[in-house]
Formats: sequence, C-alpha cells, structure tokens
Amino acid sequence: MTPGLALFYGGLVRAKSVLNMMMMSFATVGVVSVLWVAYGYSIAFTTDRYGGLFGGFEALGLRGALDGVTGAEGHGIPVLAFAAFQLMFAIITPALISGAIADRAKFGAWLVFVTLWVSIVYFPVAHWVFGADGWILSKLKAFDFAGGTAVHVNAGAAGLALAIVLGKRLGWKKREGLKPHNVPMVLLGAGLLWFGWFGFNAGSALGANGLAGMAFINTQVATGAALLGWLVVEWMRDGRPTAVGAASGAVAGLVAITPACSTVEPIGAIAIGLIAGAVCALAIGLKYKLGFDDSLDVVGVHLVGGAVGALLIGFFATTLSGGTGDINGLLYGGGIAQLGKQALAVAAVGAYSFAVTWLLGYAIDKTIGFRVSAEAEAEGIDTAEHAESAYELSGPAGGGAFALAGIAPQAPVREEEKRAETVGAE
Repeated sequence: MTPGLALFYGGLVRAKSVLNMMMMSFATVGVVSVLWVAYGYSIAFTTDRYGGLFGGFEALGLRGALDGVTGAEGHGIPVLAFAAFQLMFAIITPALISGAIADRAKFGAWLVFVTLWVSIVYFPVAHWVFGADGWILSKLKAFDFAGGTAVHVNAGAAGLALAIVLGKRLGWKKREGLKPHNVPMVLLGAGLLWFGWFGFNAGSALGANGLAGMAFINTQVATGAALLGWLVVEWMRDGRPTAVGAASGAVAGLVAITPACSTVEPIGAIAIGLIAGAVCALAIGLKYKLGFDDSLDVVGVHLVGGAVGALLIGFFATTLSGGTGDINGLLYGGGIAQLGKQALAVAAVGAYSFAVTWLLGYAIDKTIGFRVSAEAEAEGIDTAEHAESAYELSGPAGGGAFALAGIAPQAPVREEEKRAETVGAE
C-alpha cells in the first residue's frame, strides 16, 4: 500500500517534486520498520499498565515473540505474523501525512519528524484503538475495526498541523503551476491502494472467515459508491468529472469504510461510501476558505473521511451484519449512545494528534528548519534535496539520459547528408 501511496502522491505533485514526494513514503518504510521492532510493537500491543494509554516495555526488540501466539479474538496467530501485519498500519500512517506538506519540506527534517511522531503519537494511539486494554477499545467501547481513527483521523489531523506550521507553497494563492503532473500515475497508485486495502480491512479479521468476507465486500462496494459520489459532486459543481476526482473519491471511500467494515451490512457500506465521497469532495475546498495549504488534500480526504466513517457507525451499525459489533445504530433501532462514543474517539485522537504534531513541527522548524528555501522550492525540491530528477529530458547536446547511462548519442543527421547518402547508394 505504501508504494501505491507513493505513486498516488507522486502523480499529484509537479514534475520537479515527484522524487521527493515518493522518497518521503519510501523512507518512512525504513524508519518505522526499525522503530516498530525496537519498541513500537511493545508500546502498542503489550499488556497495559498505564490506564489504557500505552502498553508496557517487555517486548522491546520483539523479545519472546518467536514462539508466542496472540489470542486476539480467539485466533491462534503467531505473534511475529501479527506484529508484521500491524507494522504495515504503522508505516502508512505517517506516510499519509507527507501529502499535506508536499513540495516544501526538507527531507532530513521529515525523517526526524517521522521518528518522533510515530514514537509519541502513533504507537500510543494504536494502543488506545487496537490494544486489547486500550482506553478507546476496552473502556469507551468505540468501534474502529481497521484504523479509521488510529490511521486516518490521526494522519489527517497531523497533516493539518504541519500544513499550518510550514505555511503555503509559492504561488498557492494563485494556484499557478501546482497541477498534477502525471494523472495516469495517480490512477495507478489509487488502484494499488484499492487492492492493498483488502488486506488492510479484511485482513484485520485475522482469519479467512465470515468476518473477513463481510469486511471484503463492504470495502469494495463502499469504495465504488464513494467514487460515484465524488464524481456527482464534481460534475454538478464544475461541469465535468475528472480522473483525479475518481481516484480521490475511491480513496475517500476506502478511508470511510475502514472503521465500519465489520459492523455494517453491504447496503450500509454503500450508503457510507456515497456520503463520504460527496462530503470529502466538498471538504477539500475548505483549505481555500480557511487559508491553509494542504497540498494533496490529506485533511479533506483522510481527516474528514475517517471521521465520517467512524461517526456513521453510530447510524448504520447492525447486529444483522454478523460482524464484530453488538450494537444497533440509530437507523436500526439503537440509541444515540454509540454515536456519542464514536464522536468522543474521533475528537480525542484528532485533538491529541493535532496538538502534539504542531509542537513537534514547530520545534523542528525552529531548530534544524523544516521548510526548504524559496530558491530550492522554485528550482525544484528534487534537485535541491536529492540531486536527481524524475524525468531527464535533455537533448543529445546535454547528454541527458544517454549520458547517465554511459552512452554517447549520435549527432542528428542533416537532411542534406541523408540525400547524399541516398543518391550515392543509387
């Protein structure tokens, strides 16, 4: 999923920023993989001793995990397999944040941020939401099957905070030169995300069972419905549906169904998708009204989409689904209590993530600097930060891709020389 995200984000930025954008995702894979083994899994999933806030430290370095088995939901899943599965959630969450600050963040500062952010934001929040004795799951009893709050509200709120700290891109107010440079790449990335999301959601059942099947079909139909919902809004508002809108709508649907895929019927999943697609399509315009530069709509898609999906559990959850929930939402004869629990979970995760992220971003910016210089941003962040470019389009005189490959291209043959060669041959 994270390489899919790299393609999705990479296609949405300018040609001179695509490598940096993709590197932010790929580097996150490296940083979080190491930290997860060192202490992340232990904080997120070992026995709680701190009032539901975070786990213990007895599994540092995954000690004792080789022969262990987790009893999550009664499944005999090897601890290492479960830890590897949950690591994928830990990786993609900070990678999602990068889209909010595209085109203007120092790569070194990003690595420092990811290290600190997953340590004091994602790992504890994962315990709140996924840990057997985390306060949101065990005490509040708010439902989040696969990470609507822990992943998407968390990343969206963090993206908002960083966008505010780093400020707007050059030319943002006029929106000049900020269009996606490669829409086919965006669609490819969205397709890979869509495919990978089945592992994200259905895989959270921890088995090939009816619950996995329910999550699987709900993920598919909600995503399709959200794609349509986004396009309808775009068509009515702008007069034409776009490929970028279709890709964004699909991602919005994936985000929204993530917390709810185990507690609703397929018809409820379709409703959640339609609502999320339409709401997120409208929400992305808020950044222009409120004045923050969320480069790739992380706030409008992930914060809003994750919140919509989590809240709609309070309306569409039903015991008829055969899923994990034992409650009925408002539309199935239940009361308002579950909606309140869902709202509290969204507010708590969003507020914590925003506040801590703002402090981290501000501290990094004031010490080592978080934003590249105006000159580097204008020249292209790929060149300034990585001394590379995604597309080497220089002609033979400049060497270009031929020179990089060690090939000396032949000079172009003039028309007169071609004619002379033809006459001589005759």
